[in-house]
Amino acid sequence: MGVNLSDLVIAKDIEPRDLMGRSVAIDAYNAIYQFLSVIRQPDGTPLMDPRGRVTSHLEGLLNRNANLVEMGVLPAYVFDGISPEKKEATIKERRERRESAKKEWELAKAEGDVRKAYSKATQSSRITNEIVQSSRILLTHLGIPVIQAPEEGEAQAAYMCAKGDVWASASQDFDSLLFGTPRLVRNLTLSGRRKMPGRNEYREVRTQLIDQEETLLNLGIDARQLVDLCLLVGTDFNPGVMGIGPKKALKLIKEHHDLSSALRALGLDEHDLDQVESIFLNFERTDDYRLRWEAPDHEKVREMLCGEYGFTEKRVASALEKFSSGKKNQRRLDMF
Repeated sequence: MGVNLSDLVIAKDIEPRDLMGRSVAIDAYNAIYQFLSVIRQPDGTPLMDPRGRVTSHLEGLLNRNANLVEMGVLPAYVFDGISPEKKEATIKERRERRESAKKEWELAKAEGDVRKAYSKATQSSRITNEIVQSSRILLTHLGIPVIQAPEEGEAQAAYMCAKGDVWASASQDFDSLLFGTPRLVRNLTLSGRRKMPGRNEYREVRTQLIDQEETLLNLGIDARQLVDLCLLVGTDFNPGVMGIGPKKALKLIKEHHDLSSALRALGLDEHDLDQVESIFLNFERTDDYRLRWEAPDHEKVREMLCGEYGFTEKRVASALEKFSSGKKNQRRLDMF
């Protein structure tokens, strides 16, 4: 999802506890999708309640936020609004890939190929309205701010960071840098020792911090040129130029300074790329949000997770205890 800038950015490994006392606006859909993909049984079946409703996302939100809050991190979740029209082709393509992966998953399960089944299952994850609503309700019960974006959640999170209302935005997508976030945290909701899909192997996933200004200085370009570079490569809103990767795009932008000149040098038309550029530079945003972290409502959390979704009392109590101990760490002299 999003443009891959891993070869160009300066990403520093950090520990989540390095963010103690820091507020972080998290791309909610991005995090929920991770939980739905990773938190599964060996054959790829997601966690479910007795009624057959998926609960992998609730498990992830409860435990990961418990760990973050215990370390003194202040998470806030930003949910997507209406997707820009230019993203329709990408959304359709992803839907088709998920449907194809689901069929392959079911076939692999029937054949007893556990490794392939798990791999395909992780690619079949989809976020339903029920998953979104239950996520919002749980986060509210946990005392974690929930923000509704007009359009892209990661764009709103980037705006909040640029305003100084949060210290960083968090997403797996590098697009956050195109939307102007000064600081991007990756792998915040996924860090730790993770099992490789379908294999009896594990790898360490590290949380990373990317500073936009440092990255731009290192590349020798400005924020607008970074957007133009990515439009050459291709984003969720445009297919890019065939044969152009991040390094070649960087060279073109540094030589020709902007997208129009680079395209002319390639003998190509701009078409409607100015509209795509505007998605990143002039995206819809809102100031209608409140960042207030409160103690979890233990009764409502238990009522929802244990009473409605069949979680065990012990598991929920253990997570809530981490929230309580975390309140002691959520103040820092250099906090905003």
